[in-house]
Amino acid sequence: MTNILWVDDEIDLLKPHILFLATKGYDVIPATDGQEALDILDEKIIDIVFLDENMPGLSGLDTLTLIKDKLPNLPIIMITKSEEEHIMEQAIGSRISDYLIKPVNPNQILLALKKHLQAKRLVSETSTQNYQQQFREISMRLMNGMDTKQWIEIYKKLVFWELELASSQDESIFEILRQQKDEANTLFCKYYERNYEDWLKGKEDKPIFSHTVLKEKLFPILKAEKVPTFLIVIDNFRFDQWKAIQPMVEEIYRTDKEDIYFSIIPTTTQYARNSMFAGLMPAEIEKKYPSLWVNEDKEGNKNQNEHELLQENLKRYGFNLKTTYHKVLNAQYGRKMIDILPNMLNNDLNVIVYNFIDMLSHARTENDLVRELAEDEKAYRSVTQTWFEHSAFMDVLKFLSNKKVNIIITTDHGSVKVDRPIKVKGDKALSTNLRYKVGRLLDYNPKEVFEVKECSNIFLPKLSITSPYIFARSNDFFAYPNNYNQYVQYYMNTFQHGGISMEEIMVPFISIKPK
Repeated sequence: MTNILWVDDEIDLLKPHILFLATKGYDVIPATDGQEALDILDEKIIDIVFLDENMPGLSGLDTLTLIKDKLPNLPIIMITKSEEEHIMEQAIGSRISDYLIKPVNPNQILLALKKHLQAKRLVSETSTQNYQQQFREISMRLMNGMDTKQWIEIYKKLVFWELELASSQDESIFEILRQQKDEANTLFCKYYERNYEDWLKGKEDKPIFSHTVLKEKLFPILKAEKVPTFLIVIDNFRFDQWKAIQPMVEEIYRTDKEDIYFSIIPTTTQYARNSMFAGLMPAEIEKKYPSLWVNEDKEGNKNQNEHELLQENLKRYGFNLKTTYHKVLNAQYGRKMIDILPNMLNNDLNVIVYNFIDMLSHARTENDLVRELAEDEKAYRSVTQTWFEHSAFMDVLKFLSNKKVNIIITTDHGSVKVDRPIKVKGDKALSTNLRYKVGRLLDYNPKEVFEVKECSNIFLPKLSITSPYIFARSNDFFAYPNNYNQYVQYYMNTFQHGGISMEEIMVPFISIKPK
C-alpha cells in the first residue's frame, strides 16, 4: 500500500478526501503541523507528501526545506490558497514535485498521485500499446518499395520507439522492436546496395551524401547569414545519440532544422569525413589532391589534411572566408577551446571535431570496464548523455548561447552493434576494419557481403588490379578463420563501423539557434 503523509493545520476538514483515497488503496497519515510531520518521517516510510503552504508555527515552505534536507528525493506536493508568484517560485526553487491551488477536489489529488507515483508504469504501458498499434503500419511500409525520404522517416520512427520503449518493463515488446529493426536493416541494405552506384552517377531521387552535404546544407547558410558559423563534427555520432542529448541542447538552444544525410561507404573517418570536407569522393580526392590523400595501404594519419581539403572545397564554390579548424582528442584540449572562443568569433567559419564517441566505441571493444558501462544500445546512449552533460563541448555551447552565431552539429558516420560473424580470408596486407575489407587474395562468400569488384564504380581508390572492396551488412562483422572462436568472442556485441546499416549510413545534420 502507498503511504501518504498529509500535513495541514485543518486536517479534520480533509476527512472526505482521506476516505476517498482509502477506497483507492492509499493509506493517508495525517499531521497538523510541520514538526509532527518531521517526527512521522523519522518513524515511518512515506511515499509522497501533501503539504499545506499556509500553517502556523513552521510554515509550509520551512517544513519543505527541512524535509528536503532529510529526504531529498521524497516527492512533495504543495497545496495553497495563494497564487502569488513569489510563493510559487520559492516552492519550485525548493524542489516541490507539484503545486495545487485550494480548494482541491478528490480527482485532482488522485491525478497528482498517479502522475508522481505511477508515471513510469503508466507511460511504459501506454508506450507499449502505442507501439503495438504502429507495429503493423511500419511492417506494411517495409513490405512496399520506399524511396529515400520514406526510409529516413522509417528510421526516425524506429529510433523514436527505441527511445520511447527504453524504460519499458515489458521485455517482450522491446524484443519485437529489435526484430522489426533487424528486418528494416536487412531491407535497407538491399535498397542501398541496389541504388548506390546509380546515385553516385547522378540518378534522381538520390540522397544527400558525405561529399555533397556541405554544399547542400552548410554553404547556403554561409551565403545567407553573415555571422560566425560553427561546424561541430562529432565523430561516429548516431541519430539516436543526437535524440538522447537533444533535450539538454534545447535548454539553451532551439533546434532550427533536423536533417539526415547518407554516409558514403566505407562508413569510416578515413573515407566519409575526408569526403565531407573535400566535397569530393575519395577517388576524386586522390586524383585532384594526391598530396592530401593517404591511401589504405600507406603508413600515416589518414585524416591529417581535413582543413586543407575544406579550404579547397570552399574556394571551388567561390567562398573567400576566414576559417579555423580544431580537432579535440582529449579533455585538456577541449577545455582550451573555451579560452580561444572569443577570438573564434572573428572568423567566418570555425570547425571543431570531437572524437570522444569514436574513442568510446573503440575503448568499449578493448576495455572490459567500458564494455560493462555501455553494454547495449540504451547504455551506449546513456554514456553519450553523461559525456555531453559534463563535456567541454557543452561549455562551448553555453558560451555561444548568447552570441549571434550559426551552429551546426553533425558527424561523418555512425556505428552498429555487431553480432553475426562472417568468415573472410586474405593476405597480410588486408585492411583491418571489421565492417569492410580491401586487399589482394580476398576469399569470401559473395552472397554474404556487398561486393564491389570495380572500385571506380563507387569512386574509391584502386589499391591493385585484384583488390575488390567488400562490405558487411546490418549486424555482420568479418572474422578470420585463424583463431576463429577467440576472435568472434572478442568482437561479438561491440560497436563497429565501415559497413552498411541504417545506424552507420543515416546520420544527423542539425542546425541550432540560440534562444
